[in-house]
Amino acid sequence: MTSLPYRRPSRQGSRQAPSDPREDLQVHLDHFIGIDVGTGSARACIIDAKGDIVGLASENIGLWQPEHGYYEQSTSDIWRCICAAVQRAISQHNINPETVCGIGFDATCSLAVFNHETDEPVSVTGPDFDSDRNVILWLDHRPIDEAAKINATNHNLLRYVGGKMSIEMEIPKVLWLKNHMPKELFDKCTFYDLADALTHIATGNEKRSYCSVVCKQGYIPVGVDGSVKGWQEDFLNDIGLGDLTENNFKRMGGVDGVNGDYLSAGELVGHLCERAATELGLPAGIAIGSGVIDAYAGWIGTVGAKVKLDSNQLNDDAAKNDKTQAFSRLAAVAGTSTCHLAMSPDPVFVSGVWGPYRDTIIPGYWMAEGGQSATGELLKHVIETHPAFNQATSIAESYNANIYEYLNEHLKEMVQDQQAPCVSYLGRHFFFYGDLWGNRSPIADPNMTGSIFGLTSDKTVDGLAIYYYATLEFIALQTRQIVETMNEAGHSITSIFMSGSQCQNDILVGLIASACDMPVVIPRYIHAAVCHGAAMLGAKAASSVSQGKTDDLWDIMDRMSKPGKKVMPSEDAKEKALLQAKYKVFLEQCYRQQSYRQMVDEAVKEWSSV
Repeated sequence: MTSLPYRRPSRQGSRQAPSDPREDLQVHLDHFIGIDVGTGSARACIIDAKGDIVGLASENIGLWQPEHGYYEQSTSDIWRCICAAVQRAISQHNINPETVCGIGFDATCSLAVFNHETDEPVSVTGPDFDSDRNVILWLDHRPIDEAAKINATNHNLLRYVGGKMSIEMEIPKVLWLKNHMPKELFDKCTFYDLADALTHIATGNEKRSYCSVVCKQGYIPVGVDGSVKGWQEDFLNDIGLGDLTENNFKRMGGVDGVNGDYLSAGELVGHLCERAATELGLPAGIAIGSGVIDAYAGWIGTVGAKVKLDSNQLNDDAAKNDKTQAFSRLAAVAGTSTCHLAMSPDPVFVSGVWGPYRDTIIPGYWMAEGGQSATGELLKHVIETHPAFNQATSIAESYNANIYEYLNEHLKEMVQDQQAPCVSYLGRHFFFYGDLWGNRSPIADPNMTGSIFGLTSDKTVDGLAIYYYATLEFIALQTRQIVETMNEAGHSITSIFMSGSQCQNDILVGLIASACDMPVVIPRYIHAAVCHGAAMLGAKAASSVSQGKTDDLWDIMDRMSKPGKKVMPSEDAKEKALLQAKYKVFLEQCYRQQSYRQMVDEAVKEWSSV
């Protein structure tokens, strides 16, 4: 008998397992919910047993900026938005809540703080720490001094974060809280990454995901490099967080198998509790999968796309994916920022690339994560700060188009008007380097900024279009820099599987394919690849049998992923030569900036006390 795609679990606290085994054959009645919490919104995605999306809704979440570089959110607000999105997806698409078998969560790599005595949120807003905002967003750059102190230790675990701990990671943020909170308040804090905080709210238990280790850091897998407990006691003592080592690191999540449980993606973390079920409008007892960072959910929802990379076949008859194929596929999950993820059977250490992390997605395999701190945010900034922004916006609205669609069409019209050979030719003498928010990968320098060669006094829409194109080109060339750095270190990336709204930008996708000289595959669900991946975590949790054993995640991805669209590199030798020349300039801009800063710092070093 052919095995079913999953096994309907019994629902603790609500209903018992079906007495009639034939109920398992009603696979078309079963649904799974993926909940994705991004920087600006919470989305609920409902899929059926075949992986087709049958419901989708979103709700904007609050974001506070009390100071420049500070970004805060509230788990209470986020949970309210999740509940609204789930209820809307259920009602608008006429889904019977009783058919929901599993739920998976993903969220940004942000730090959530709770009181370990009362389980209530703890404010992260200084100096009084009296707000309801208990989340320091990943984008928050407040712990500058703390990150520098951590990296000055040169501890061995820094090998597992690309050589330096990023200011965007959570340990620097925890250290900032210790340095600024009243001691009596900090001593009551327990620390979660956001996805774990949400699964904790949903289930009421303390099991956590290995992806929480990726977020917080300070952790080396047990058995690796002599690691005994995972968390590194000497490291935490060195940086001033020795109090977190007490009670076997309980406030960080504990020691796996001793006073904590760490699970790979989608493994059964628990069941939906009565309180959360009431707020979501769902039955209690639904299986909950171990949550992941949003970029990792994007990997799950992207790299399983069915496509033959060596042919033009893009249909459901494409050859079944083998898990080893994942080793050559880079997931580029593009949103406010872009994360670049690759899986490998063995650890690969890459300077400036986070990881390698073991067991986060599939047990026994390693994940590496490069990234660009700002891509969607960078494009938004470049467009909105240009003098022609209002004029371009008005024209775009008159065509019932968004600003990006309009600028793409305007560039194509400029090609025709100027009889240019390609769009790239228009920006041949405009050189933009766009690390306005620092550099995450591959040089891991938070002090990086932007630079422009070729700036003129042009205030027209044409000038805006060229500046916009140069920003797209920067994103593509930096992607090449990240891919080359990863491959030089030992990865074997030959294709890019991209997701997010930027996939709709045909100029950008074509630039990435041509700059990297490899195909770019776009999944069917461009906007929903991340929450589609989260829903697959719900399907994995729902497959749980005795002792929590679940189906292999790659098998679920293969079964539920859809055919993708393939974009090939340009075959125009002249355009390739132009992009190659622009890449050399890009690298010059990158590394010259560092040398210029060093030159000036040397000249003014005697002013350091001023």
